[in-house]
Amino acid sequence: MGKPVVGMALGEEGILEEGVQQIDGWTVRLRQAEARGQPPILMLHGWTGNEDSMWVFASRFPRYRTLAAPRGLYPAQPAGYGWQDFSRSQGMPVRSFIPSVTKLLSWLNSSNFPGVDWSRFSVIGFSQGAALGYCLALLHPDRVVSLVGLAGFVPDDAGLYLQGQPLSGIQAFVAHGRKDELVSVEKARSSVEFLEKAGAQVSYCEDDVGHKLSVNCFKGLEAFLK
Repeated sequence: MGKPVVGMALGEEGILEEGVQQIDGWTVRLRQAEARGQPPILMLHGWTGNEDSMWVFASRFPRYRTLAAPRGLYPAQPAGYGWQDFSRSQGMPVRSFIPSVTKLLSWLNSSNFPGVDWSRFSVIGFSQGAALGYCLALLHPDRVVSLVGLAGFVPDDAGLYLQGQPLSGIQAFVAHGRKDELVSVEKARSSVEFLEKAGAQVSYCEDDVGHKLSVNCFKGLEAFLK
């Protein structure tokens, strides 16, 4: 699985290992749980983030779920990483996320993560990471158990990839701030409509905050994951 860069085997509350690792060319913050039969959680940071960005949520997530927060594939400006190659694409259509979707799914396999079944998993994304998560679920719904989008958006052209109800049976949680100046709340509301049209069962939390997750919606996310 690669040598840990930071962290150690904890051996408490069902946690086998936690820390930053280099796995098959990827940098990932990993918390491997002892429990078997529980789908792992893929955590996708936003633009200018990294493998640590989503870890603010980790302590509140069920301890029996394995967590993986990989670093984005493309350097971002002014710092950090992202999931789109802006040197080759303009805007944020679904196609701009396909390379990251393809590489992620190739990477999430049993040889890279012994003892963890990544055939189906939950996806939690923030901002651009939420858009990536939506694209992943839309293009490969057979891999997704549940879907969470925080301060994110469904790309405007996603309807071109919608055939029938590919997200039927998938539970989704969407949270957004009414004061978000980076991703408008209208985009979040239209994303909820799209997910429901695609067949997902959506829980939506909206609060008076900016581009972040409110305390109230954080509680809703905790309840959703449990």
